[in-house]
Amino acid sequence: MKAARTPRRAVAAADRTRQPTEVRRRLIVEAAVPLIAERGYAAVGVRDVAAAAGVSVGTVTYHFGSVQEILSEAMVLHIERYYAELSETAEQADTGAEALRLLVDALFTEDTDRHWRMWFDYWNAGDQATDETFTRGQAQRYEAWHQQIRALAQRGVADGEFTGDDLDGFTVRFAALADGLALQRLRQAPPLSTQDARRHLNRFIDTELARTT
Repeated sequence: MKAARTPRRAVAAADRTRQPTEVRRRLIVEAAVPLIAERGYAAVGVRDVAAAAGVSVGTVTYHFGSVQEILSEAMVLHIERYYAELSETAEQADTGAEALRLLVDALFTEDTDRHWRMWFDYWNAGDQATDETFTRGQAQRYEAWHQQIRALAQRGVADGEFTGDDLDGFTVRFAALADGLALQRLRQAPPLSTQDARRHLNRFIDTELARTT
């Protein structure tokens, strides 16, 4: 005689579909990241993303309202990963000064050109964006980046390594110089090596945040 089966508990429709939807969206976004890196933000379409993700065009359009929405999420995913790695590197430093040096080293390597191309594509796309969520997301990304720079400089001051009475100004100028050097590095007009880009940023740190004696 077979034991009676325990009746299955009904699962709400929202609970049945939530995880598959999130997984499928993530799959599509993950597939879009290397496409952007390879071709550029503006050159990627729905069919390209669908093919890379191994799903139908209809599946992509079901989960996303526009190509811009897909590419925006893909860029945010890449940027958050990139700066999370930078933060982890800086946190391993023993001092604020060392943390800033490690940050500079991580910003300019032979592998970071890919990131900078995607970063500038992301900002260029924002110039034509009409979606407030998109532009607000851009502002949040940059604000988080500024906070990270300022926190490291503040750490150096608190440790007695630096003297600086304008950390907000330092933060703005550091970010602007990093962006400018990255753009010059990509355009190579005039030519700029990763070593020289690092040297310029490190010299800026020494000039702006005078070392204590």
